Formats: sequence, C-alpha cells, structure tokens
Amino acid sequence: MNEPYYSIVKDGPVATVTFDRHKNLNAFDGKLILELTEVARSFHDDLETRVVILTGSKDYFSAGADIEDLASRSAGSDIEKRQTYFRGVRLCEAWEAMPQITIACMEKLAVGAGVALPLACDWRVLGESCYLYVPEVKIGLNLQWGALPRLISLVGPARAKRICLLCEKMDAQTALEWGLADEVTTDGATVARALEMAATVCEMPQVATQMVKEAVNATATALHRTSSFADADQSWLTAMTDDARGARDRFNKKS
Repeated sequence: MNEPYYSIVKDGPVATVTFDRHKNLNAFDGKLILELTEVARSFHDDLETRVVILTGSKDYFSAGADIEDLASRSAGSDIEKRQTYFRGVRLCEAWEAMPQITIACMEKLAVGAGVALPLACDWRVLGESCYLYVPEVKIGLNLQWGALPRLISLVGPARAKRICLLCEKMDAQTALEWGLADEVTTDGATVARALEMAATVCEMPQVATQMVKEAVNATATALHRTSSFADADQSWLTAMTDDARGARDRFNKKS
C-alpha cells in the first residue's frame, strides 16, 4: 500500500503535521512535495484550526531535495519538466498563504529545500544541535522555491549572499542571532515549545490574529513574487550548464 509520508494530529485549534519518509534523511521527493502542498491547501478554508505546526522526524528535519528524484526531472516533455521544477514553488506558496499561524520545528539538520519550506512559515523553532545548510550554488543551482526573497527579508542582502554563496553550515545560535530562527530549544523539545507558542496565539482574538498576519505578509512580501517568479526556470537553465554538471559531479564524489 502506498502510505502517505505525513500524519496530522489535531488537538482543538492546533494541528501538528509530521512528515517522515523513513529514508534518505527525510529528503523531499516529488511525492512528499505534492502531499505537503495538499496538506497546506486543506487548511486554507479550515475555520477551526488556528495554528499549524510542521515538523520532520525526531532525528532530522530534512536533508533537502532528494538527489535520486532530481535525476528523474530530465524525463518527459519540456512542459512536464517545467511543471516538476515549479512544484516546490507551489508548496511554499501554499504554506505561506495559510490563514493559520505556522511554526516549523527543526531538529538536527535542515538542508536546501529543508530551509526553503520553513522560510515560508511564520516562525521557526530549532533544536540546539540543529544546523542550516544551503548548498545549492555548490551544485550549480540557484536558491529557488521562492526562498531567496524570503531569506533576504529575514537576514538582509549581505548575509543572504553569505549563506547562499559561501555554503557554510549555520548553527542554531547563529540562526537565532541572524533572525532565521525565532526560538532555540534543547534537542527534542522543539514541538513542545511550538505548542506553548500556539497556546498563546489561541488566547488572542482569531479575526485580529489573521488580519495582522495577512497585513504583515502583504507588506513584507509585496515584491517577492516579482523577484522570484522565474527562479525554477533559472534552476532548470543553470542545471544544464557545463559548470553546473561539473559541480554536481565533484559534490557527489565527496558525498
């Protein structure tokens, strides 16, 4: 049976979405991307749920895009390939557009796509041993999924360039200091802390909470779509260049 990669547990106005592939360090493949997109959309007209918590497995959030799945993107017609490249964009848009407050809980590691999706959430809670890593440029790709403008909004242009161009692993404390994390907890306690934050949110008037979230997002993201509408096309283009192929070969040999 083709079991889903996710589960949803609802406790009153709070829903906890857990995704776990039980392999490949919870990397995003096409199935997981499509499932989490539908999960997000299922909350868009949900008037009862006020907070949605997103978490990976207890051992790690996600190692990013599944390399095996990336290889499959070369199959099909050009329009089919483009559709595939834009799946991550639609995933993050669906999470960002949710009326609920969203909290990403990240344990041990969050790489590439595993950073991009939490950037579309309202808040991020990291375990103290968690690190963030954006290696796209190292393998000849740009940071896509609409993540680059969100990253710039949080840390500013100079730090965004450092994160993307130097491909350094960032520890949880640095992420907190730079504004990528909102809370750092002991390992294994990220969901517990998110539930505490959710309880406080649920004490506030619901309509006012949604209005403020929408107003902040409208202001902060006003130009995001303009600057990133073609980022998946750019990744498709850069992935086909000779230097990108060489970079991936070197990266895979070291892995």
